[in-house]
Amino acid sequence: MAVWKPEGWTSHDVVAKVRRILKMKRIGHAGTLDPMVTGVLPLCLGRATRVVEYVQERPKAYEAVLKLGVATDTEDMTGQVIERLDSVRVTEADVEAALARFTGTIEQVPPMYSAVKVDGKRLYELARDGKTVERKARKVTIHRIGLRELKLDLEQPEITFEVECSKGTYIRTLCVDIGRMLGVPATMAKLTRTMSGGITGESCLSLEDIERLQQAGQLEPRLIPADQAILHLPQAAVSEKSAKLALQGQKLALQQASLDAATYEHGQLVRLYEEGSSFLGIFQIDTEAALLKPVKVFSAVTD
Repeated sequence: MAVWKPEGWTSHDVVAKVRRILKMKRIGHAGTLDPMVTGVLPLCLGRATRVVEYVQERPKAYEAVLKLGVATDTEDMTGQVIERLDSVRVTEADVEAALARFTGTIEQVPPMYSAVKVDGKRLYELARDGKTVERKARKVTIHRIGLRELKLDLEQPEITFEVECSKGTYIRTLCVDIGRMLGVPATMAKLTRTMSGGITGESCLSLEDIERLQQAGQLEPRLIPADQAILHLPQAAVSEKSAKLALQGQKLALQQASLDAATYEHGQLVRLYEEGSSFLGIFQIDTEAALLKPVKVFSAVTD
């Protein structure tokens, strides 16, 4: 299931609400969103929680609004203003050039208001105590970044851009760094997650939709099958006889599976299916032992 997270809600708030609606305890979300952020929040229900870690690892896409001429301690508009300019002058060419500098692998220093741990404490806990500590830069990947809209006639110009990036990318920090590239303070004014793990807004339901569909008994057709959330993994199939062994968590001979030769890489994860039938789980290729080893098995029993 994918929820369109409303502004002002934490990811935990959304999970708690859906738990109450569905009367289901086993629900997990794939990728935390700050309260001010809206957009795609994948939820894994029941046994589908087994694929959370694989969904989280996939790229995410955002639409962000960056405000020039103001800086805050949180790197977004929820924080205290620590710097402000009376006027800012940049051109569209300046902005385009700055954005282009952030394509590929870049380094980011995690913001103080983040969940990163230093010496066992969350950075945001230290920040709330008025402390600032040294943070190590982390490498992240910006797969794509592009300008959507410019409002240069404002006292504090706004840049709307879209970005597709790897897990662990701080868009707040990206906004600050883009401002630094332009030579002015900057902060994130608005953020919407438009895609997470291949799931887009078109697949999302609002909390109101979920409640209405559940009451009408029409929610199940709107759920995303667990295997559809991990389509980035290669697919393999086995016979009905081998499928029964797979569901028991047994290793299978590699030759029992129909596999694209391109996926024959030691340690590669694959989605395993019974031929022409159901999803069996995630298995790992062991080329040395010529085996398919079970990693996450999806039995026919529902939770």
